[in-house]
Order: sequence, then C-alpha cells, then structure tokens
Amino acid sequence: MINYPEGVTPIDPDETEGLKHKHVSTREELDQLEQANVQAGMIWLSRSRRKDILSEGFVRELHKRLFGEVWKWAGIFRITTKNIGVDVEQIGVQLKILLDDVNYWIENKTYSSKEIAVRFHHRLVKIHLFPNGNGRHARIMADAILEKLFKQPPIGWAGGQDLEEINDRRKEYIRALQAADNENYKPLFEFADLKKNSP
Repeated sequence: MINYPEGVTPIDPDETEGLKHKHVSTREELDQLEQANVQAGMIWLSRSRRKDILSEGFVRELHKRLFGEVWKWAGIFRITTKNIGVDVEQIGVQLKILLDDVNYWIENKTYSSKEIAVRFHHRLVKIHLFPNGNGRHARIMADAILEKLFKQPPIGWAGGQDLEEINDRRKEYIRALQAADNENYKPLFEFADLKKNSP
C-alpha cells in the first residue's frame, strides 16, 4: 500500500495495475522511478521542436514522456472519478475549452505571458486529465508555454524545495490552488512570483 502526501491524488487499485514495476511497494520507490522518468521527459521536451504545444496531442504526449516508463496509462485520460477534477466525460471537452482560451489570451494579449502560464496551470490541474502526475505535468506544461511560445524563463514553482514532499512550500501551493478554484488567483500569482508589470 502506497501512502500519499496531502494534495496528491491517490491511485485507484485498477490504475495501480498499470504500474510497470511490480516490485514497487513504497511511495519513496515510486517517487524515485517517477523522478527518473520526469527527467528523461524534460530532456525530450527541451529537444522537441514541435509547434503544437497548445493541442490535446501535445498535452497527452508530454504526460506519456514524463511518466510512460512507470505507468502503462501515461498519456491516457483517466476513466475513474477522483477527489478532484471534472467528470471523466468532460475531460476532453474542458481541455479543448482551456486550449482555445489560452490561444485567445495570447492572440488578444489578455494577460501577461506569466499570468497566462499560471492561469493555464491552475485550470489544467483543476480538470485533472490523468490518474496521476497532474501537478507536475501542469507545471511543466505552463513552463513550456513560457519558454517555447514566449521565450521567457520558467516559473520557480518549487522555490528551492521539492513540491512532491510534504513541506511548507507544498502546503502553500495547495492552498493557492484551492483559492484559485474559488476565483481568487492572488495567492497563486504570489506563489509564482507574478509581478503585474511582467511581460
């Protein structure tokens, strides 16, 4: 049985069947495997020349690259109900709405580049596309938008800490996401060190 820190979505027993490494029995072992896979996925992302970042195909491919060496279902939308996220039937629809919104924000300069990335990150987490890895995936996607579309530096999400561990930074992150769920983005903007005059 794997224990999960606050804010981490527990994995459904059926989804646990998708674990490619059957010897894993602790959260620490799982974290080590996932971290190695995430690092490989980040290398893929840094080398990728794909222009379709704001597409369902890219969103799914990135998740597969980040977690596909650990989970058979990486890159596949969840089919189970979680303690967070939209109904499973709404995942594809809500993702399309989000991607369309981001394209609109970019074309119309509705928000600064960093605010677009932060708002995108929050909405992606709120949809909760996959059985696991949604927070990490959403942070990496948001940074990809900044780096690849705006040529801006990534957000310092972790602030020198590990957001996958139980610590004050993680608690602040979870509280900021929960506030944004209620249309109060100020804590999340502050968490991401968003200055209103940033590009």
